Amino acid sequence: MIAASFAEILSIGAVLPFLAVLTAPERIFKLPAAQPLIQAAGITSASQLLLPLTITFGIAALMSGAIRLLLLWASTRLSFATGADLSISIYRRTLYQPYAVHVARNSSEVINGISGKANGVISSIIVPTTNLISSTIMLIAILMALLSLNPVIALAAFGGFGLIYIFIIKLTRNQQLLNSKCIARESTQVIKSLQEGLGGIRDVLIDGCQAAYCQIYRNADSPLRKAQGSNSFIGSSPRFGIEALGMMLIAVLAYALARQPNGIEKAIPVLGALALGAQRLLPVLQQAYGSWSSIQGGRVSLRDTLELLDQPLPDYVDQPPGQPLPFRHQITLNNLSFRYTLQMPLVLRNLNLRIAKGSRIGFIGVTGSGKSTLLDIIMGLLQPTAGAIEIDAQSLTITNNRGWQAHIAHVPQAIFLADSSIEENIAFGVPKGKIDPARVKQAARQAQIADIIESWPKKYQTYVGERGIRLSGGQRQRIGIARALYKQADVIIFDEATSALDNETEQGIMQSIESLGDDLTVLIIAHRLTTLRNCTLVVELGDGGIKRIGSYEDVVSKEYTNGKERPFSTQYLKL
Repeated sequence: MIAASFAEILSIGAVLPFLAVLTAPERIFKLPAAQPLIQAAGITSASQLLLPLTITFGIAALMSGAIRLLLLWASTRLSFATGADLSISIYRRTLYQPYAVHVARNSSEVINGISGKANGVISSIIVPTTNLISSTIMLIAILMALLSLNPVIALAAFGGFGLIYIFIIKLTRNQQLLNSKCIARESTQVIKSLQEGLGGIRDVLIDGCQAAYCQIYRNADSPLRKAQGSNSFIGSSPRFGIEALGMMLIAVLAYALARQPNGIEKAIPVLGALALGAQRLLPVLQQAYGSWSSIQGGRVSLRDTLELLDQPLPDYVDQPPGQPLPFRHQITLNNLSFRYTLQMPLVLRNLNLRIAKGSRIGFIGVTGSGKSTLLDIIMGLLQPTAGAIEIDAQSLTITNNRGWQAHIAHVPQAIFLADSSIEENIAFGVPKGKIDPARVKQAARQAQIADIIESWPKKYQTYVGERGIRLSGGQRQRIGIARALYKQADVIIFDEATSALDNETEQGIMQSIESLGDDLTVLIIAHRLTTLRNCTLVVELGDGGIKRIGSYEDVVSKEYTNGKERPFSTQYLKL
């Protein structure tokens, strides 16, 4: 930036002797200050000055252009590299946030922050800031050059143009702030409407509600584009009026100078230098104003981006992976209570349970009884509001949570599949070059899906499509089970993970899991009671706690209510 400002001074300074030698070469030839250079160059007449001064002016102009081009390249590269750092940092910090944080907010906010607002910060904050700094340095340099030519005219021009821009800034500040809020708000709504419309495309097509989703998108997108257009106009419009005023100023100066004795001869060099200075000064002034205007328009997006950057990172982020938490005997829940927020009622209240290592525990209960929440707490995804979880008498804390999760594989009801190969989805999260193909095939066999995969032309390299759309529900669930088995964890949690399987396939998978060994602890939420046939214990949750515990046979044969025994409720007998 400093080099570019000196280049500007050089190019403006070079135009004065160049124009002077065109109009009055004898005056330049007789200048005492020019004699050392004239003698060194071996020049003997005024006419010989034209060529070296022309070359000097041309070199100064080329140097100025080259340095400004280099400045543009460097500042642009720096700005976008900074934007990449911002985006990566937001994504990294978001992935490390506790599960409760992800549950509490809409993913559209995060996606927009990572992709949209981070990009907006590049274009509306970082690039304009570097431009503003550059413009300020150049303005000072150009003003110094013009002051050396004619202080009164330079100060009048700079002061007049500056006052006009200050007036425009005060006039448009509130509108730009409103536009900034609109852009930050509606850009999130645009992402949200896209996610909802495309995420539920089957229902949209079946219900024929495309028009409704288009209207939702239009209601968000139109104000967004209008605010962006308004900011663009506010940032660019002053240029044309200022340029017209600059031309008028030069015309007035030309008239005033021409009326003086020997006016034309004196006026041309001065006017040429001032015209070149104005030609440099006005774009730099406009760039400075446009940068300020852009920064004003991106203030709210910057605030939202900084809030995402302020997300705390856990202590273990930059540490090497810790050792798995010792687990040899049991998981104990002591007076465990949980609520999602302070305003919501307790989901679980003073719950006590002991889960021995190697046991098979089934969980049943009506919708909303807290089954999935309890398993999320056991997996360390949610922290208890009160009470504690102990692993072999060692309390589970944020510090040792990762060590406990190293034991766990989770199979949810809705399996997430990436748009990649079967192999990569089974070895989820493992870099492609480190995947063990033999282990993938073994997990697929245990999940009762190897025969299907190996009948496809590309076998384990078959791509599943976005969210596994090319697979059936049962195939997706079996890949999810294979993923858990690939991890070779000693605690596997099934959250209604076999709901899309037929009875025969489900029975085969459960038998495969049974054959994995007595050290494997299995926790199951099932929508079919028959899934829990091999469980050592069945726990019924309800009213925030444990309603009863018993063997599979006890649960099937009877139910206890108010001390009386009666046939077990058919709500769990969905065969």
